[in-house]
Amino acid sequence: MIKMNPAFAVILVFAGCCSNVVFLELLVRDFPGCGNIVTFAQFAFIALEGFIFETNFGRKKPAIPMSNYVIMVTMFFTVSVINNYALNFNIAMPLHMIFRSGSLIANMILGIIILKKRYTASKYVSIILVSVGIFICTIMSARQVNVEKGTEEESVYAFMWWLLGIAMLTFALLMSARMGIFQETLYKQYGKHSKEALFYNHCLPLPGFLLLSTDIYNHCLLFNQSAPVEVPLIGQAVPVMWLYLLMNVITQYVCIRGVFILTTECTSLTVTLVVTLRKFVSLIISILYFRNPFTAWHWVGTAVVFLGTLLYTEVLTNVWTALRSEKPPKKAD
Repeated sequence: MIKMNPAFAVILVFAGCCSNVVFLELLVRDFPGCGNIVTFAQFAFIALEGFIFETNFGRKKPAIPMSNYVIMVTMFFTVSVINNYALNFNIAMPLHMIFRSGSLIANMILGIIILKKRYTASKYVSIILVSVGIFICTIMSARQVNVEKGTEEESVYAFMWWLLGIAMLTFALLMSARMGIFQETLYKQYGKHSKEALFYNHCLPLPGFLLLSTDIYNHCLLFNQSAPVEVPLIGQAVPVMWLYLLMNVITQYVCIRGVFILTTECTSLTVTLVVTLRKFVSLIISILYFRNPFTAWHWVGTAVVFLGTLLYTEVLTNVWTALRSEKPPKKAD
């Protein structure tokens, strides 16, 4: 296996994931219900790449039994579809990103219940901070949903629709944490096979998109009707939404590849820190570039979420320890 530079992986993560947020927002702005076609395109692209380069056109047998992958894939497919579909329910992109940052809470709760884990006091404090931060952002977003609608009836309807979106994000958060624990137990038993898992997680769910085929087909027709834009390399005009979708898929792949390289070359602490910082940068881009509504209280909630995340990963403690160890010794009197 070729050893990759971790700095290059960090560049891939930031460039891929932050660009991915931009193109996803461009898609959702014009077609809020396009989550299914976006998810399908991402799955199909990554599955095709894995089929060629990971399984050698299906000739390489999986190291982990297929029955375990079926369980993992069911959870992964559910999480991916629900996360993208939640954008249909008045969920703003910044809140979507902040809410998904609460994965630490779900991981800890299920770790205590299922794996009987015990944590230090600082871990519990960090989880409280993350919970409070998400609560602040969620409450402020709920108020905006009510304010933006004209009549009282429209406001109540929009709020109930928004609550359904929050419930979907909460379910996806817990399901994602459960999938992480399941992966952890599999890797302990069979060894780490991240790239193989990436392929099967995206390939096996593809038949499930038949259930969503009507919605995907309708959005294909809508994408075809979008404004044409000329692509310089081919000299042809294509509907702009298809171009956005292609760029979203490519940047998603770059992001995932960067995270994969990090997991193989760096510690889990480094990976968590990079992903956390990437989420913060993506959030800033979403707020400033697309002018999404973001109040002072949203900033307070966001700061508390990221402070709790850094405390959980012990980044602040490690940085402080490193700075103290680098101090020159005091001169003798």
